[in-house]
Amino acid sequence: MKSYILLRSQQGSWSILIHKKTVILSLVLLLLGIVIAIVSTGLGDMYISPPDVIRAIGGTGAESYIMVVQQLRLPRILAAVMVGASLAASGAILQGMVRNPLASPDMIGVTGGASAAAVTFLTYMAGHVSIRLLPVAAMLGALAASTALYLLAWKKGVTPIRLILVGIGMAALTTAATTMMILFSPKNDAGQAYLWLTGSVYAANWENVLTILPWSVTLIPLSLLLARHVNIGQLGDDIATSAGSSVERNRLLLLLISVALAGSAVSVAGGIGFVGLIAPHMARKLVGPSFDSVFTVSVLLGALIVMVADLAGRTLFLPLDVPVGVLTSAVGAPFFIYLLYTKRNSA
Repeated sequence: MKSYILLRSQQGSWSILIHKKTVILSLVLLLLGIVIAIVSTGLGDMYISPPDVIRAIGGTGAESYIMVVQQLRLPRILAAVMVGASLAASGAILQGMVRNPLASPDMIGVTGGASAAAVTFLTYMAGHVSIRLLPVAAMLGALAASTALYLLAWKKGVTPIRLILVGIGMAALTTAATTMMILFSPKNDAGQAYLWLTGSVYAANWENVLTILPWSVTLIPLSLLLARHVNIGQLGDDIATSAGSSVERNRLLLLLISVALAGSAVSVAGGIGFVGLIAPHMARKLVGPSFDSVFTVSVLLGALIVMVADLAGRTLFLPLDVPVGVLTSAVGAPFFIYLLYTKRNSA
């Protein structure tokens, strides 16, 4: 118990155990993220020092700095932070809910379904309805892909390996459908298709930030409130039910939250891969298996991963601007192969 801080109301109606290591690590990651965000905002064709970045964010300083920071770089960084946090949160929920370390929204086709629906929306409905409905379209696509995946993987139950193998096929199918739709649409070209399929926050603006903001600030805290149901669910459905947890209801609610987070991220940044796979694994190594700790640290790590990948993509390969998804896939694909190899006998 020395690793925890106990908070309890005076009447004893509620109590909370706070993991000290999780709090300390979260504060360190949060501080690190703020530092990286400030430094990243200043890097580019026009270098801006950190003090000038802070002044420009506050609306003071040179007019050229204010324009570059507030209109070009800051929305891109904020979009990267929220996309990374949402994808990591979605992956942590999936892994905790199905008790499968191989699960992530991109690997089982959830992201692919969201991408296909988002491209359909942009191709046939953009200009006719509000662009703010794009996340809803992406979420419906993600939900459809998740439903199809579960039905196809069902055979007297769903085993972890079967779910992953069917999910890989679902991801390939949805990616192919998205590519076909973009390439044959007169509104798009091959370059846009490439950016969408690999995932990028290139040219993100305040409209993109406002698109994902409501979903991130609402669903991520809600997921943390439901963390105790995931923790008890990891002991098995029978034990969770006997402890008073409504297993099926909570599982459905968490699945919907995971799908919504992945869909909102895809609607802004396309199919950035492997963030939802890597971040929860890193978190478990740092803070242990408790889902509330894993979820909190995963969100912060996901934001850092996408932000750093975007910074590397736009500064290390000048004059090229390499999409975020290329860098995350370069790290995530070998890691996924390693996980598949270590779990090969668990079918």
